[in-house]
Amino acid sequence: MPDTEEIDGDVYVSPRYLAGSTAVGDPALEPLLALGFDLRRDDLGNAYVTAPDHRVRLGFLPEGEDDGLWRINAYRDRFGPPAWGVSFNDTAPTEFVTAFTTAFAQAYTAGPDTYLAEPDRKDPELGAFDAVVPLIKNGWKLQQPRWNVLELQPPDGVATCEYTTGRLDPEKELTTLQARWHLQGGPKSGYAHWYATATTHTPIPLVKAITQSVSDPAPLPRWKDAMSSGLRKAAQLTPVTPPADPAPTLLDVRRAVASRRPGMLPAASVPRWSTTTRSATSFPRR
Repeated sequence: MPDTEEIDGDVYVSPRYLAGSTAVGDPALEPLLALGFDLRRDDLGNAYVTAPDHRVRLGFLPEGEDDGLWRINAYRDRFGPPAWGVSFNDTAPTEFVTAFTTAFAQAYTAGPDTYLAEPDRKDPELGAFDAVVPLIKNGWKLQQPRWNVLELQPPDGVATCEYTTGRLDPEKELTTLQARWHLQGGPKSGYAHWYATATTHTPIPLVKAITQSVSDPAPLPRWKDAMSSGLRKAAQLTPVTPPADPAPTLLDVRRAVASRRPGMLPAASVPRWSTTTRSATSFPRR
């Protein structure tokens, strides 16, 4: 376990899909910046990251036009439409984004054949199953079948992963929530609700990195006062530092002192001096 001084929070939040965002984007950017991705910022505080080969672009957009805080697109043709896109809104736990960018950094290192690899066109559902395996292993259950939608939920029902089959509009996948993959969690109403999307041609290992992180049973550290009231009520919070034992009372001190005193000898063992003398008959005869 890390030292409590190194933990960025005063409580552990479980399940992690109720932790909310940390509002800090640096951890998710680090895997890409370590590979030499170019980072630029605008006057509003938005950050734009571009791959050395200019085939991948990431936007961290706190001042964007909507709640899509994170947008990651990959391109086969640098001047063409995106081959795939992934997005996270502004309340998605930052650890989910970091899990994705970490997996993507590994795929990018392996080359275009990896980070632009398309799912199996002959049997895309079979390939997609690999991305839902982490959910199933961690107790998520299939829901009632819906037309062309595969849906899974954890036992508490406050998170969802949906995979839509059939043909989808590529442009809507990139600009709306009507994407091949749609994950969401948190209270149904209120600002704390988060979502993540991934389009049809997103490589399955990258989608799997998200589902693994979302369903991981390990809690996430957060500052309790920074969490929304909805999340504090819905999640289980455990102090990072266990509460100290209460100060001893005066009675506790007296009891402790008494327990350290040496015990008194029993009455039968205490030596007593007598002023009487023994009679002559008490001495042995010669």
